[in-house]
Amino acid sequence: MADAATLPLLLRQLRLPTMAGCYEEVMDRATTHGWSVATTLATLCEYELAERERRRLERHLKEARLPTGKTLEAFDFQAIDGADRNQLSALACETGWIDQARNLLLFGPSGVGKSHLAAAISHALIEQGLRVRHYAASVLVQELQTAKQALRLSDALSKLDKYRLLVIDDIGYVKRSEAETSVLFELIAHRYEAGSLLITSNQPFSAWDAIFPDDMMAVAAIDRLIHHAHVVELSGESYRKRAHSEQRKKTKTASAV
Repeated sequence: MADAATLPLLLRQLRLPTMAGCYEEVMDRATTHGWSVATTLATLCEYELAERERRRLERHLKEARLPTGKTLEAFDFQAIDGADRNQLSALACETGWIDQARNLLLFGPSGVGKSHLAAAISHALIEQGLRVRHYAASVLVQELQTAKQALRLSDALSKLDKYRLLVIDDIGYVKRSEAETSVLFELIAHRYEAGSLLITSNQPFSAWDAIFPDDMMAVAAIDRLIHHAHVVELSGESYRKRAHSEQRKKTKTASAV
């Protein structure tokens, strides 16, 4: 019969470090409250699973590289036209569209909160167990270009497949050159009906000839993106402009006093 004193060692050998660390406390509570063996074991398992989930969330948030502090609760829906709270909350809370490899496209001028919404939705999906990777469009294009020059583009695209959602932020700022936009098109084609994209753009589709120098490439990219997509068009005054105006009002008020 095993010696109870060896339990911490056995738990660590079984790769159950949280159970090993808290079993004495749990055993004391079990003795005090008269728990059954099954209840005691279930409590230990709950501790282990909770700690694993905490570490998973921490790890996946770190790899996602999301802007910090962006939540749906902090977004001013009343100030932005086209921002349907119910629709965006549903996209953040339900993973069905990810399972169907659908896309989410956020359009609008600079400063209306596209990047905020993208980060907030991504954070919520990570909390539900999905892996997400956020990229500034210019950074992603540069990485893919480097991979293509090294004849490793296929490998680079395949590595991105581990992310259920790939966020491409500010696609409208991608430089207009065939070398840069061709790798972007290859990514869109690679993800088509295989993995979800969340794209933010300050340019409507009608102006995407500024992103893709080849008109046929632009049409093909748009066709693949919108085939299975939720499209959200935002409008309103720039958040930064509103913040500046409010600060000026406060300054004038303070000066008047």
